[in-house]
Amino acid sequence: MTTQRVLTGITTTGTPHLGNFVGAIRPAIAASRDPATESFFFLADYHALIKCQDPAQVRQSSKEIAATWLALGLDTERAVFYRQSDIPEITELTWILCCNAAKGLMNRAHAYKAAAQANEEAGEDPDFGVTMGLFNYPVLMAADILMFGAQRVPVGKDQIQHLEMARDIAQRFNHNFAPLFTLPEAVVDDHVAVLQGLDGRKMSKSYHNTIPLFLPEKQLRKAINKIKTNLLEPGEPKDPDDSTVFQIWSAFASAEDTARMRADFEAGIAWGEAKRQLFELVND
Repeated sequence: MTTQRVLTGITTTGTPHLGNFVGAIRPAIAASRDPATESFFFLADYHALIKCQDPAQVRQSSKEIAATWLALGLDTERAVFYRQSDIPEITELTWILCCNAAKGLMNRAHAYKAAAQANEEAGEDPDFGVTMGLFNYPVLMAADILMFGAQRVPVGKDQIQHLEMARDIAQRFNHNFAPLFTLPEAVVDDHVAVLQGLDGRKMSKSYHNTIPLFLPEKQLRKAINKIKTNLLEPGEPKDPDDSTVFQIWSAFASAEDTARMRADFEAGIAWGEAKRQLFELVND
């Protein structure tokens, strides 16, 4: 049987939340059970240092994320699961690839360009506060991918450029030295669920609107009660497609229960009751 090697990195900068589970963890673990897939998952603790210079936070996040993936069903008999910093060859390869990466290519990286533009708009030097970690991020990502011969890399649309850079660097190395590296393909799933946060925006640590996984019951209930809703009273019909409560419900409930809740919304369920049922569902 022909297999495809798939690589997924998880940045260790925070506590896993419901959005991570729905959008990344659940589909990745499901995909790893495919006999035709050879899955590699890693804790990207070197990447984390670009945004977080607190070693204790990175270590704690690494433990929490590793425990989360294992608790949610990642089978290490079927998938390779490792911490980036435990593989010294990754940083060795990063340097070799740096020597084959054009600076002009790095100048075009979205993250660097965004930082430089923000500095210019603030009247600062374009490179003010820009670290070499941020600038060289695409090279480290290329090393992560090329080290293990990944053929497919699931990415968001904002990461496609980094995959293209990894291919460019690999092609340059293969041309200059020997055809050693597999050219990876980006896998973009347009149907990956994006969960809304407490304020209705995308659930993200950057927005401080997350519901962490594995909260104690009391804290979970409190978090769900904070979900932003409109001022419609009990008995007034509510639009389920415009509700964060319903959107989170549908990400965890069965099709039958989702249809029932949709009918309850249209019949005017009270927000307090909808949140109570959501708490019971997520807590279970």
